[in-house]
Amino acid sequence: MNKLMNQLNHFGCILILFTAVTSLSGKLPVEKGKDNPVEKIRDFVIYKDSQFHCAFPSVIKNEDGEIIVAFRRAPDRKIFQEKGTSHVDPNSYLVYVRSRDNGLSWSPEPELLYAHPVGGSQDPCLLKLKDGTILCTSYGWAFVREEGLANLKQPVFQNREGSVFLGGYVLRSTDNGNSWDGPFYPPHIPPEVKYSALGNPLPAYNRGALWEGKDGRIFWVVAAGNDSSALRKTANYLLISEDKGLTWEYSCPVAEDDKAAFNETSVYETPKGDLVAFLRTAYLEDQACIARSTDGGKSFGPWKKMGFQGHPLQALRLPDDRVFLVYGYRHEPYGIRARILNAECTDYETAEEIIIRTDGGSGDIGYPWAVMLDEKHVLVTYYFNIENGTRHIAGSVLEIE
Repeated sequence: MNKLMNQLNHFGCILILFTAVTSLSGKLPVEKGKDNPVEKIRDFVIYKDSQFHCAFPSVIKNEDGEIIVAFRRAPDRKIFQEKGTSHVDPNSYLVYVRSRDNGLSWSPEPELLYAHPVGGSQDPCLLKLKDGTILCTSYGWAFVREEGLANLKQPVFQNREGSVFLGGYVLRSTDNGNSWDGPFYPPHIPPEVKYSALGNPLPAYNRGALWEGKDGRIFWVVAAGNDSSALRKTANYLLISEDKGLTWEYSCPVAEDDKAAFNETSVYETPKGDLVAFLRTAYLEDQACIARSTDGGKSFGPWKKMGFQGHPLQALRLPDDRVFLVYGYRHEPYGIRARILNAECTDYETAEEIIIRTDGGSGDIGYPWAVMLDEKHVLVTYYFNIENGTRHIAGSVLEIE
């Protein structure tokens, strides 16, 4: 029995386990209230391997029902007898797994999505367009030896000593993720002061969900450092593509502040046509924030605190036009949380918090991304650890009335 369970966990094939749990105990409730009628069906592992640190997933569903989860995979540095694993690594690359049975089982070994030729890659962010094209945005780090660091065109950003930022890029697939074109490099935007490790003005970048608008334009909120004396501090800006992500034009600032920083941000278009940016912050006690454009992305109003902690955030439109907003929670008890907002995302201060998981082993978890499985069920993907163990890609299925 133990051997069987280990195999089920390793391959992510939980059909037998799912049947047993639901037949014995029914649905597993999250903390719900009258305004958020949500029940959790199950938590499960999508991909786990003790040799690898896996993190930062995104998820889409193809027209034929196939689900694709992309994530960043890198060596768990403990296999080299090192003390810990960083979120930047010269051997990090983008991979993905597939499910053809609505998330009950997953491909046992990931497929390579992209490996950057001169550095490690981070955070694959997937967007499925109406015409079937899939976009994937990412960014990378080059690992430069000491003799080269002093010769780089300044300023550059180092996450850790020797890891120098390369900026962002975009990949495209027109065959449901079987092959990828690119990379295509977005422009360097005017506020950005940094250069890449290759000596070029830094291409725009960010972790966060893009959105395809009703008029076919694609919106992408990117981060940029506009202060050469504080290279870790960033603000958010809007890029717009009118050709399915091949090229991008700078539009306007989304959120700037003298003290607070804004970075990993997702964007969403409401039925009315407002653009809503859900902002991850720094130097603001981990407050989730929001900014809104009412003129189609020409400008954004002042950013506001949403009244709760959590990051980063991703918004999913439900069949009735409500918005399922999911985010990681890196305070004890570590886990995954969500809220259901009204169609125009105006009730964020009063929407009840949904507790999806509280069993995370440390703050090194989160980055959730959700997709509809059917009219009532949502799959939430994220990276997780139990008792501070192997970082892996996990999921939760929720039923939303």
